[in-house]
Amino acid sequence: MNDPNAIFQNCFYVGNTFNAILFGIELMLYVASTTIILRNEDPRNARSFRLFLYLSTGLLLMITIYVAVQAVFGQEMWVVHADYPGGSAAYLADNAAVWYQTLGSAASIVLNLMSDGLLLYRSYVVWEDWRPIVLPCILYFATAALGIMTCVFTGLPNSNFFVGRAAEVALAYSSVVIGLNVTLSLLICGRLLWHARAIERTLGRRVAHKYTGAVALIVEAALPYTLFGIAYVVTLGLDSPVSILFLSIYVMFTCVSPQMLILRIVMGRGFTQSTATQTMPTIHIATSQTDKHLDRQLSLDQSDSELSPSEDLPMGLV
Repeated sequence: MNDPNAIFQNCFYVGNTFNAILFGIELMLYVASTTIILRNEDPRNARSFRLFLYLSTGLLLMITIYVAVQAVFGQEMWVVHADYPGGSAAYLADNAAVWYQTLGSAASIVLNLMSDGLLLYRSYVVWEDWRPIVLPCILYFATAALGIMTCVFTGLPNSNFFVGRAAEVALAYSSVVIGLNVTLSLLICGRLLWHARAIERTLGRRVAHKYTGAVALIVEAALPYTLFGIAYVVTLGLDSPVSILFLSIYVMFTCVSPQMLILRIVMGRGFTQSTATQTMPTIHIATSQTDKHLDRQLSLDQSDSELSPSEDLPMGLV
């Protein structure tokens, strides 16, 4: 299969299939997260859980728009207009800027901003300092500006996300977004591994593994989101028709990875600012209370032993 259009069409179809599969996974994660959030009875978590509920709902709404747009465009291209003059390649060139495709692009850009905003927040949580996230914040605002430009250029008549000036703007936007993803993932992974060494020295490997095991690193740093983003930018930069496949999977993980992170947080397994700073003091307090309890118990036993002869004396006299 050497025809670029044939490769593109097949990858588009496979991408839509992955969209359906990952959308089902997203729905399961959303229901699980929402169930935990709505059953929360701890007032200390009420505000943060409410924000996570809003974020989860926004993510689901954006990804629903994207999946629906891709499915509708595929149906229009392959079924409704199967006899379009020039075939699927001509239909794609003539209709790539249709209004609902622009809506899908806008939804994916908003999805990126929401997901990257969550990763910025998590980076601040694990570092407990705003200075390491100064550069990511600059990149974040740059992605917002480039995202708006992408929507404008891809929405112009006869424009195509994968061809011409629109493709150049889209490549610039995608490169900055992936650069931001990689930076945040490295910040989170590096800090978690640093904390792992401190926790392991104090509490042992088993406790440290809870926050820095393979699953924890994959979820906390949103690694699938970053890795598929790298694959997409590389193939897009090479003008490969396979880029549409990686784009579909990347956009889906833009929603699935943050949702996995939200579920981990509301389940109480996410890394928090108090994980490393409060673990050792808590053990110290527990030990101190135990010592106080033992000291008081010993003093009571000593008092009882001192009182027992005087209590036995009258009984002996009787």
